[in-house]
Amino acid sequence: MNSLDFSAISTSLPYLMGGLGYTVQLTVIACLGGIFFGTLLALARLSSIKVLSNVAAGYVNLMRSIPLILVIFWFYFLVPLVLQAITGAERPPQIGADRSAYITFIMFEAAFFCEIMRAGIQSIPKGQVGAAYALGLTYGQTMRLVVLPQAFRNMLPVLLTQTIILFQDTSLVYVLSVTDFLGAASKIAQRDSRLVEMYSFVAVVYLVICFTLSMTVKALQKKTQIIR
Repeated sequence: MNSLDFSAISTSLPYLMGGLGYTVQLTVIACLGGIFFGTLLALARLSSIKVLSNVAAGYVNLMRSIPLILVIFWFYFLVPLVLQAITGAERPPQIGADRSAYITFIMFEAAFFCEIMRAGIQSIPKGQVGAAYALGLTYGQTMRLVVLPQAFRNMLPVLLTQTIILFQDTSLVYVLSVTDFLGAASKIAQRDSRLVEMYSFVAVVYLVICFTLSMTVKALQKKTQIIR
């Protein structure tokens, strides 16, 4: 322990913050994309059209049943081969690590946000839907103006909890050699032989951010309980 030198953190702080910025950016984009497509999937799962409902359910069950890292590898390595077979190109098209990370996380998180939004939609009393139809609103207007705003409010703490999990899971892009927060720290750790210092710093940063967000979730849960 006497040989620990945390000065390597301060000298490499700009590079580490760049990696943290990438992690936050990936989290935000994957969260927004996941909520958007997850909401569409939730509406599809609740649809009276059996084919649409079954396809959406199959996608959700598939994504929720396999590890995220497997989805990352599958998309990064296999999708180019599939595109090559479809297009007949001489070489597989290069999707790139960054693009693979964004698409994979949106695809994966959409399945989890789907179940959250489905629960939120089902929590709205059916009487409100009937009242909206009685006022002459269409299905789309009812969902957009009556159901979804309340569903988002009811599910906001759960959505933020899933976002915290997403923020932690973004460290898996390290396997694609993407310079996220963990990737940046790992490169510095190996270059300067300061593994303990760098990984300890990463752990503390993740702890502070996730704990702060967790306290925010608890505050929102209390607030929504008071509103109800």
